[in-house]
Amino acid sequence: MRQIVLASGSPRRHELLKYIVTEFEIMASDIEEIADGSPREQVVKLARDKAGDIAAKRPGAVVIGADTLVAIGDTILGKPKNKADAARMLRALSGNTHCVHTGIAVISGGKTETRCVGTDVTFNEMSDEEIEEYIDTDEPMDKAGAYGIQGYGGKFIDRIDGCYFNVMGLPQSVLYDMIRKYL
Repeated sequence: MRQIVLASGSPRRHELLKYIVTEFEIMASDIEEIADGSPREQVVKLARDKAGDIAAKRPGAVVIGADTLVAIGDTILGKPKNKADAARMLRALSGNTHCVHTGIAVISGGKTETRCVGTDVTFNEMSDEEIEEYIDTDEPMDKAGAYGIQGYGGKFIDRIDGCYFNVMGLPQSVLYDMIRKYL
């Protein structure tokens, strides 16, 4: 098996990758995350840039890059800047459907493979009081779209159409399909 390197500092991605491969190295990329275009184009570009940054430092390894964002149409909801920004995002999500996009790039031996996975997530209506109580848990503050499906935020989600693990930041079955030839 070739050395696997995850080009991410995300604890959720580390956790999810452990269920695909037991041994891997973590080297977070420090590239500046600037992208434009559609949400799908942005996540693929950023995943490729992150993986490329680390692949240049670790030739011979299988390098995995990933990037996830939340979008309502083409409007991207990043990580909230403060509690008011988190409340704004959660009000926009309340009673609506949005898409979580994750771009994945795998670089090995000078070859790059990329994919993008989209999962539609529908929120129940949330009262202002529920939004404030949720923000008080601090869970929304470091998450794109101001929520975590795997935590307190899960109780507001009516349904998902697509990969649950994609909403957490790493679609396991797609990634496994991309790297199984290296295992």
